[in-house]
Amino acid sequence: MSKRKICVVTGTRAEYGLLYWVMKEIQDDYELVLQIIATGMHLSPEFGLTYKIIKEDGFHIDAKVEMLLSSDTPVGIAKSIGLGVIGFADALDRLRPDILVLLGDRFEILAAAQAAMVARIPIAHIHGGEATEGLIDEAIRHAVTKMSHFHFVAAELYRQRVVQLGENPEKVLNYGAPGLDNIRRLRLMSKKNFEDSINFRLGETNFLITYHPVTLDDQGPKHPIQELFKALDYFKNVKIIFTKPNADTDGRVICQMIDDYVARQPDRAIATVSLGQLRYLSAIRHVDIVIGNSSSGLIEAPALKKPTINLGDRQKGRLKADSVIDCYENAEAIIAAIQKALSMDFMLSISTVVSPYGEGNASVRIKNYLKSVDLKDVLQKKFFDMGYKI
Repeated sequence: MSKRKICVVTGTRAEYGLLYWVMKEIQDDYELVLQIIATGMHLSPEFGLTYKIIKEDGFHIDAKVEMLLSSDTPVGIAKSIGLGVIGFADALDRLRPDILVLLGDRFEILAAAQAAMVARIPIAHIHGGEATEGLIDEAIRHAVTKMSHFHFVAAELYRQRVVQLGENPEKVLNYGAPGLDNIRRLRLMSKKNFEDSINFRLGETNFLITYHPVTLDDQGPKHPIQELFKALDYFKNVKIIFTKPNADTDGRVICQMIDDYVARQPDRAIATVSLGQLRYLSAIRHVDIVIGNSSSGLIEAPALKKPTINLGDRQKGRLKADSVIDCYENAEAIIAAIQKALSMDFMLSISTVVSPYGEGNASVRIKNYLKSVDLKDVLQKKFFDMGYKI
């Protein structure tokens, strides 16, 4: 009997970090064949050519799909999706996987899902059913859900939403967030080793900041970033680590503003294109607050008992632990939120916080399901009608 081929698509450093243990579980199972398609930011020099990290981790990349144009405009992103569909069509025709694994809601994933759907390849989707109301990712996520055949969600509410979209409840599994497996299974770096790895010394108080574009916001990122900088300047003795945004609309605007800010105070702040999963989680452990609008502030930071200041609407609609402080994007509100997060009462209150995203054992469960699930007639999806009447 031939081995089942499981193909995993990854387009960003953050997504790869979430998929690492799923990929590792598949690779280590002698009854399965792991295939990897790298695309998007992984192949861009501007974003650090992070496909090299995948190879350094001991994985073989079976195909590279070039699709990222040198443009972060809506037109450029739309054209990138079109190029991606063409590239994935060729890669999937050559690899012919039994199941394609996709995570999340980025435009690279939409391109892969479209190609796989037409090629009649079953799709397993991770992190469906979530809500990010400030982004085009919201629509992409639900579109990929409807093109997928198996669903691995991160919370019970998200399972209910996927079923509400008409998916068979038997194929919607709440295994939690696979990114939390990193916290259970990685040995995080000591403070000194982390500092040495980024050539930067932490201070008595430290912030980790990740800010991505809000792609449904017509105003652009300049004013919110300026307000964030005003708030940071209020805390003059704090050390700051910036991680730069993904390849989304207006991402380059944010990168340039961060670079300019760091250049004015290099002893106080540092900016990096990619920390990688080990250093990123180690950074969360060694800083005092995570600030920005990244999902990592909602998923990984609470699991590490660190407060998050969640800026604006990018993560609006997602489940949040008690350690997350939602905050308007103006300097006064951000200053007040930081002061609250640094207070002794708040720090004590989050010492027992419980993550709504599981306990960090999703990857092996996902692998076991992909290994054993019956693929006969799986492409013939039926809409699961919940019986609602309007």
